[in-house]
Amino acid sequence: MNIKTYANIIAKKLNLNGRYVENTLQLLEEGCTIPFISRYRKERTGNMDEVQIAAISEANDKLKDIDKRKETVVKTITEQGKMTDELQRRIEDCWDANELEDIYMPFKPKRRTKAQMARELGLEPLSVILMMQRESNPEAAAKRFVKEGVKDVAAAIKGAQDIIAETVSEDERSRQQVRSAFRRETIISSKVVKAKADTEEAAKFSDYFDFSEPLKRCSSHRLLAMRRGENEGILRISISADDEGCIDRVKRFFIRGYGKCSSLVGEAVEDSYKRLLKPAIETEFANLSKEKADEEAINVFTENLRQLLLSAPLGQKRVMGVDPGFRTGCKVVCLDEQGNLLHHEAIFPHPPVNKPQQAAQQVEKMVERFNIEAIAIGNGTASRETTAFIKSLHFNHDVKQFVVSEDGASVYSASKTAREEFPDEDVTVRGAVSIGRRLMDPLAELVKIDPKSIGVGQYQHDVDQTKLKKSLDLTVESCVNTVGVNLNTASQHLLTYVSGLGPTLAKNIVEYRKENGAFTSRAQLKKVSRLGPSAFEQCAGFLRIPGAKNPLDNSAVHPESYKIVEQMAKDCHCTVSDLIKDKKKRESIDIKRYITDTIGIPTLTDIIKELEKPGRDPREQIEAFEFDKNVTTVDDLIEGMILPGIVTNITNFGAFVDVGVHQDGLVHISQLADRYVSDPTQVVKLHQHVKVKVVEVDRKRNRISLSMKGV
Repeated sequence: MNIKTYANIIAKKLNLNGRYVENTLQLLEEGCTIPFISRYRKERTGNMDEVQIAAISEANDKLKDIDKRKETVVKTITEQGKMTDELQRRIEDCWDANELEDIYMPFKPKRRTKAQMARELGLEPLSVILMMQRESNPEAAAKRFVKEGVKDVAAAIKGAQDIIAETVSEDERSRQQVRSAFRRETIISSKVVKAKADTEEAAKFSDYFDFSEPLKRCSSHRLLAMRRGENEGILRISISADDEGCIDRVKRFFIRGYGKCSSLVGEAVEDSYKRLLKPAIETEFANLSKEKADEEAINVFTENLRQLLLSAPLGQKRVMGVDPGFRTGCKVVCLDEQGNLLHHEAIFPHPPVNKPQQAAQQVEKMVERFNIEAIAIGNGTASRETTAFIKSLHFNHDVKQFVVSEDGASVYSASKTAREEFPDEDVTVRGAVSIGRRLMDPLAELVKIDPKSIGVGQYQHDVDQTKLKKSLDLTVESCVNTVGVNLNTASQHLLTYVSGLGPTLAKNIVEYRKENGAFTSRAQLKKVSRLGPSAFEQCAGFLRIPGAKNPLDNSAVHPESYKIVEQMAKDCHCTVSDLIKDKKKRESIDIKRYITDTIGIPTLTDIIKELEKPGRDPREQIEAFEFDKNVTTVDDLIEGMILPGIVTNITNFGAFVDVGVHQDGLVHISQLADRYVSDPTQVVKLHQHVKVKVVEVDRKRNRISLSMKGV
């Protein structure tokens, strides 16, 4: 790998400074993580953010893949004895995957094609004669090639045309011409498979029974919906350009004059286009459009996940978690400030058991006994009824109540992580614990659940799963490191996502904690088994120790910068703690005095910011929310009603909002604001409290249309 070459290509592609791209690639090759690079190596990257560094990392991976492919191409052509200096140079200079395949195409080992068989029959010289288009009597020329295996003149000419057709399809110019036509004018169409048209499964694809539009205008959600319909055998999809126009363009390269040979070459070009070129470019564009749609859908998913993981935490409070239910009752758990399970029991305030008085006594007693400060109620079945029941109770002290999303709680309750945490409890208890902990710290709890189970995706099962996983893992890692992690309370699962750690070191930290008690300084991390200097450098800045002797151990200041802060304090004639407490002292610091070869203004600015609020949580404050008391089912909805709601999912065609009727309504992108909106995330955020107007209720399809215009 040549870092310089890669850096130049990536810098050009992403419109970034070449030197900073090269430095970033160097850091990535050294094993630095994206959160670490963006936070602690700003001087080397020119203050690039995580998104830019992730884009560089992705482009770098693609170039490595092309490099690998080049090795195969060079090896194959060399073994065939067909490598030339010119060809070698072209391959070396090529960094476009399609272009590389075009160069390789004539040399690529193939199945036994029609052209191959014609060559074996010795018809290649005849194809050359026809291609030159100087022969006035091609039949006479073809006679010479009639022999065993070639029964007559027509067979000889047909074989030569097969060779021409393959030559045309492998020609770079042909492929580029067809490609550019497809780029300009491709139409994607879908038709319903007649036998399936009236089935129940087909109903959800009814918008695509007879659909066509230019491919470049086809949005990702439409394309993924069509592809899903195709995979389920309900739709047939085709991608096509102007066939006649494409054939004419290709003919211009190969046909000279109007003689008999020219018309035979023209026939071969048409055959080449229909049989070889068109299907190949169609597949290429189908894959490209799917790739682009996947990318968009993954971006929507990762942004939603980011917002969800960074939702406002309640913090370390004593919490009651309630998993609502009718028949089986509500499972209630009491948790301490660290999220440890203190107690659990079931209550039956609703029919069919219907013991509200007994349930009320149980809850009031638990709140009192465990000094509960807040109650988290899951938003699934019986949520509204349970919320109303809890609100009707009387407590001796102030107890805040919150409705919490329980998407994924059941997945967690049956997971290996949950079994390890609560080996003696059943799934209902584990689910209620998850609901309670989600209120305290959404991030710490949600990292235990596969993001695909959290309910914020869009066609998540239809996109490239490897790319999706990679993107989601990066997002989780980014969120965990943005917030920072309490070294003494974090679970093994949460520690896994801290920069530079991973599963083994996370496990070793937890074991060290069990054996030696709480960490009192970051330096102690060096005593953890297998946690070497490199891992320490990567993780230390993201781990917090509240109450540590050195206050910097509870901040985002990296240990490598402690000396600078100590020097600042010394120059101000005070301690580091005084510096944190005294705003005037901090304001008197001239940061330019502390510039070194490796530390510049960006890092020094970060240090001063951090000293203002060390270990500050970047997440917003939590807010309580109430649905409209008069609306509990879809039948209560009336067009024109204005209701409070919570945004539960954002897609690129709008936002889904829960108005408390067990069925989310859609605010279409055109209904999000009184102005034009190109991206819903510019207007709404996940879990945002909004006011919406009911536009339409389609009870048959179970769809609710909402609007935020003028509300």
